[in-house]
Amino acid sequence: MDYIAKLFSLEGKNIIITGGAGSIAGVLAAELVKAGARVCLWGRGTNHPVAEAVERVNAAAGRPGRVFGVTVDAGVEGEIPRAIAETEGLMGAPNALINGAGGNRGKGPFVDVDVDLFKEIVDMNLLAGFIVPTKFIAKYWIEKKIEGSIVNFTSMGSYVPLSGTWAYCSAKSAILNMTQATAKEFAPYGIRVNAVAPGFFIGHQNKALLIKDEASGELTERGKAVIAHTPFGRFGKHEELAGAMIFLLASAASGFVTGVSLPVDGGYLVQNI
Repeated sequence: MDYIAKLFSLEGKNIIITGGAGSIAGVLAAELVKAGARVCLWGRGTNHPVAEAVERVNAAAGRPGRVFGVTVDAGVEGEIPRAIAETEGLMGAPNALINGAGGNRGKGPFVDVDVDLFKEIVDMNLLAGFIVPTKFIAKYWIEKKIEGSIVNFTSMGSYVPLSGTWAYCSAKSAILNMTQATAKEFAPYGIRVNAVAPGFFIGHQNKALLIKDEASGELTERGKAVIAHTPFGRFGKHEELAGAMIFLLASAASGFVTGVSLPVDGGYLVQNI
């Protein structure tokens, strides 16, 4: 067991999680702390205050003093240097980044695409969810000669289109491409870039799209279609993302792994007839 503990230990990892006030990020953060990491939650604090998220994660992790928070919009370039400096002051130099910012808003026919909303969703998932924070964190690591690790969130829509979610799938397919591209560019600096591709997990952003009645558990037609397409026949539990995330962050376990996107999807991508 000592071997396993060393292989997957996150001791010494100072991890930034963008979109850190969200429900999935909160569960993941607690699991990473249990594995030995320090975590700084980055969030805008608009709908979900960052300070409250820090309290929840500290309580769930059971290791007080290892979770911190910074209020920042990960899509605004001018805010990132300040956020990095604040993070460094709170927990030391960050050496891992989870790009968790993102989400979707509704679905509809392509001929009815709202171009302004399309741009907003792409900005949220691609710019705030990858491009902007990665640009500044990678530069910070290169200048300080830190061999960091980045884990992005790809999606089922990165591989196969999901009907009606045009902007979301556009952004998530781009993140799969950019994960591979930046893995190649950053490899000479010892920086790894990988991704986790969740199947269908219930979060703030998609709950209304998938669940019709929380009390009874009745699903929408979309929710029923997802379950029918998932061989495991259920939605994922947030905790089930933790193992993949710990593997990709643990240098002893995955130090030679870069440029991959690891599906955690209950078999969604291998469904056939």
